[in-house]
Amino acid sequence: MAQETCSSSSSSIQTCTYDIFVSFYGKDTRLSFTDHLFAALNQSGIHSFRDDRKLRRGKDIRIELEKAIETSRIAVIVFSRNYAALRWCLDELAKIMECERRLQQIMLPVFYDVDPSDVQNQKGSLEKAFARHKD
Repeated sequence: MAQETCSSSSSSIQTCTYDIFVSFYGKDTRLSFTDHLFAALNQSGIHSFRDDRKLRRGKDIRIELEKAIETSRIAVIVFSRNYAALRWCLDELAKIMECERRLQQIMLPVFYDVDPSDVQNQKGSLEKAFARHKD
């Protein structure tokens, strides 16, 4: 499905490079849920962007990630216990929310070992992490 036209409310056309962008905190989910998710997506022929460690060598990862988010049809956010502890994850989430508004990108939250109400209300294991980033 890659290289299709992404939705946009403006007259400009956005080309989709990826079907899905997955935002996740690696230490919480990389060796479990997200590895299985990427394998299932790949087996199904769904082209997803994978933030692998190769990006960190020699490329400006922030620019690469923002471009991948903007050129994905769907963004999956895997909220986990420590997702909000990493500023990087919150920056990705902000970009995804911007793309949802600006490009009508589909945003799909997944709650991995965390209560959805804790994310919505910024409570439980996420409360301190969200508070740190408010300043």
